Amino acid sequence: MTTPIEDLGAARIAEPDEGISVEELRLAARNHGMPLEALRYDVTPHGLHYLLIHYDIPEIDESSWLLRIDGLVNLPLVLDLDELRRLPRVTHTVTMECAGNGRARLSPRPVSQPWLDEAVGCARWTGTPLAALLDRAAVEPEAVDVVFTGADHGLDRGVEQDYERALPLAEAMWPEVLLAYEMNGEPLLPQHGAPVRLLVPGWYGMAHVKWLRRITVLDHEFTGYQQSVSYRMSKEADEPGEPVTRIRPRALVCPPGFPDFMTRQRIVDAGTVPLRGRAWSGVAPVLRVAVSTDGGTTWQDARVHPAPERYAWQAWDWEWTAAPGHHELSVRATDASGLTQPVDQPWNRQGMSNNMVQRLPVLVRG
Repeated sequence: MTTPIEDLGAARIAEPDEGISVEELRLAARNHGMPLEALRYDVTPHGLHYLLIHYDIPEIDESSWLLRIDGLVNLPLVLDLDELRRLPRVTHTVTMECAGNGRARLSPRPVSQPWLDEAVGCARWTGTPLAALLDRAAVEPEAVDVVFTGADHGLDRGVEQDYERALPLAEAMWPEVLLAYEMNGEPLLPQHGAPVRLLVPGWYGMAHVKWLRRITVLDHEFTGYQQSVSYRMSKEADEPGEPVTRIRPRALVCPPGFPDFMTRQRIVDAGTVPLRGRAWSGVAPVLRVAVSTDGGTTWQDARVHPAPERYAWQAWDWEWTAAPGHHELSVRATDASGLTQPVDQPWNRQGMSNNMVQRLPVLVRG
C-alpha cells in the first residue's frame, strides 16, 4: 500500500554547520551498530549484531502467522510456521551490512539514521530455500520480479506503506536465498524479523525483508517506494539514481588497546601491536587488505584468511611496530572482481553504499 499524505520527513542534506538533530538521535537510540570490538567474533552474538528497524516492531502471533505466495503462479501457496519448519533446513553464515553504513561521515551529511562504521554483523541463519517454494507454486514463464512484503507499516517521506522490496526472478531463485526463522541456532528475536525473514546473501540489509508475510510474483518490474525512491544512489534530487544491490568491499580493524571515553581515540603502548579485523564483499571474495598507520599515505599488506563460507566475513591480521605519537589507522579491502575501497568519500544524496576507508585515531605511548 502506497498512500501519499503530508510529508513529515522529507529527505534533505544537512547544512554545513548543522549538528545531529533530535530526530536523528531518536533513530540512533532505536537502532544500533555493532561495537567494533565484536569484530573478534567469527559469528556475531545476537545482541551485538547491527539492527535497523524502519517503522515499529510489529506484534505478530506466531500461532496464527501465515505466509502467502501468490501473483503470477499457477499454484498459490499458504503456509503456517510449522509447515515452513518441516521443509528442508539450510544454514548459511552471512555478513549483513546496512546500505547506509558510513552515512554520518559524509559531507555534506544526508539526514537519516547516522551510521558511522558499525552497521554490520555476521550471523548463522537457518531456514528453507525460497527457490523450492517458488518451484512448488509453479511460477509462470512471464514472471519478472518477486516482491516481499513485511508486516511493518509506516510513513516515509509522505508515503504510507508496508515495507516491501523485490528481487529479479533470477536472483530470487538462487539456492542461497532463504526464508530464515533461526539466527545463531535460536528462533529469530522480534527485532530481527520473527517469525520469518528473507535472507539474500551478498546484498545490503534492505533486501532482507523482516516480518515476512507475503511473496508476490509480478510480470513487470516492481516500482514500490523502497525500490524506486529509497535505496538509490544519485547526486541530484530529481535523478532516478542507481539502485543499491550488492555489498561493496569493506575492511574494519578491531580497535587495539583501550579507548578514551568521549573521543573513542585508542591508546596503546609503543612496540609491537597486533592488529586484526574483518573484511567482506558481496560481489567477490576479498583477496587483499592493506593497512595504513599514517592516515593513508603509505599502505602495507595484511594477511587475509579465507572465509569459512562464501558470504561470511574474512579475518585478517598484521603486526604494527608502533612508534610513540599520534597515528591514524586505516584499512582497505580489494575483492576478486577488482573493486577496492576508496580513500575519499563516494558521495550521494541518501548516503548509500558508502565504503570509504575506516579512520581510527591512535595515541602510542612511549
